[in-house]
Amino acid sequence: METHNLPLAAMEKLLKKAGAPRVAEDAKEALRDALETYAEEIGRKAVELATHTGRKTVKAVDIKLALK
Repeated sequence: METHNLPLAAMEKLLKKAGAPRVAEDAKEALRDALETYAEEIGRKAVELATHTGRKTVKAVDIKLALK
């Protein structure tokens, strides 16, 4: 069984905010999986950037640069 960090309720909130009147369970799960994968990629890049500058602490600037 996989563990997830993002709650399905938050996925439903995001999709409803985007305009969806109803959200299927599998849609919430698919969005959660996609966001977690994307967030891990950003995190890895941010860690690389922090390490490259000689820091152990990942800062907001690292995240912003990782997004580019």
